[in-house]
Amino acid sequence: MIFSHGKLLLTSEYVVLDGALALALPTKWGQEFFVAEHFDGKSLIHWSANHQEKPWLQLIIDYQTKTIISSNIPEAAEFILKVLLTVKALSNLHLQENSSYSITTNLQFPANFGLGSSSTLMNNLAQWADVDAFELNETCLGGSGYDIAVAQQQSAILYQNQPDRMIQKVTFNPDYTKDLIFIHLNQKQNSREGIQLYRSKQKSSELIGGFSQITRQVLEAETLADFSELMEVHESKLSKFLGIETVKEKHFENCPVFVKSLGAWGGDFVMSTKFNGFEDYFKEKGFSVIFDYQNLI
Repeated sequence: MIFSHGKLLLTSEYVVLDGALALALPTKWGQEFFVAEHFDGKSLIHWSANHQEKPWLQLIIDYQTKTIISSNIPEAAEFILKVLLTVKALSNLHLQENSSYSITTNLQFPANFGLGSSSTLMNNLAQWADVDAFELNETCLGGSGYDIAVAQQQSAILYQNQPDRMIQKVTFNPDYTKDLIFIHLNQKQNSREGIQLYRSKQKSSELIGGFSQITRQVLEAETLADFSELMEVHESKLSKFLGIETVKEKHFENCPVFVKSLGAWGGDFVMSTKFNGFEDYFKEKGFSVIFDYQNLI
């Protein structure tokens, strides 16, 4: 079995695309990958994808003729075909002869959680086929690559993709993590739409440098008050640049503590901190999926 951890991006969402230093964390949940090779000369791939052990996608591909023979979800099957043909083009190890393969994947978290269903798949496939996971991910999906780095390092990391890719394992476990919580917003955000908006705006070196500095300060923050202030500054700074209201302004205006978006704004998880009656507060707002830091990271 091959396994890759999911991810959460704590700082520099969007601006990580243009070289801002980012802090990213691995989640306990990830994606499992099982494969068996059959020397039958048929060049078929029997693909079975499960979400939390429950069947989701079933398909059969002929990777030599580049055709989908059968599938229960055509759109998803087209994506898997594209990815596997990219693997075939990059790999010297697999999909080169006429062997058939039985591949089973299991996503341990709900697909709408935004924890890296695609990046964990890319990294698992890359490990199996002995190809560069960053190249595979860039060809098939794009993005900054931080999620691939988290999957590979299995650790909190500092990540920067310009001028060269820099990945540094770090320890992020201050005492106040016991007070941090993650709240799911009940929807999967299309990160490509957010990236389109971000890319349409003119960036400056001062903007990128400002977020890099916040990331460094987050690592140095010793108290919950210091960390909370940095989260509020980060939200405000990115809100002004994107021209989008913060998640706190949109959903939690009267919340007594910070609420910070993680990843693409508008969906997936947000981060906050415990306060008296916090569970009732978020549930009354319609958000009942809440994790302690230690239960997710």
